[in-house]
Amino acid sequence: MDHFARLGLPAALELDGAALDRAYFAAQRQWHPDRFVARPAEERARASTEAAALNDAYRTLKDPLSRAVYLAGLKGVELPGDGRTIDDPDLLMEAMEAREALHEAATVDAVDALTTQARQDMQQALAGLGSLFLRDDRAAIRKTLLRLRYLDKFAEEARARRTNLQRVKA
Repeated sequence: MDHFARLGLPAALELDGAALDRAYFAAQRQWHPDRFVARPAEERARASTEAAALNDAYRTLKDPLSRAVYLAGLKGVELPGDGRTIDDPDLLMEAMEAREALHEAATVDAVDALTTQARQDMQQALAGLGSLFLRDDRAAIRKTLLRLRYLDKFAEEARARRTNLQRVKA
């Protein structure tokens, strides 16, 4: 059973966060292992398995990028598993230039500007994914998701760089 079906939600890129929360908490109440402590071992094991699957589904669908990657997988779009492989020369060049700029950023403000740009790029790319899914343009979905993974990783690196600059300054 896929994550959307497990939570009784439509398989869609855009989800109502409140509806996701309601579906998760309702299902979690039903399958929470504490409700099965006095039951036979087989039922306790099933409850534990269901609760773990619900947690995984919720975690995946709550995050827009994880949800997009998951939905792409359901649609047959294959992505490298490690999240690091970049087989697009344009994206590779963008990544190298951005990392160089991050490395050269000597102030928190400079890092913040790079982070802001990366977040804006992520929002733009996420906004464009919907139309790619509607057109079932798997190559473009794959390319966009690889870029989003890169931007997400870049944002993590920028947070670390910012923290390091703050420590040096303190």
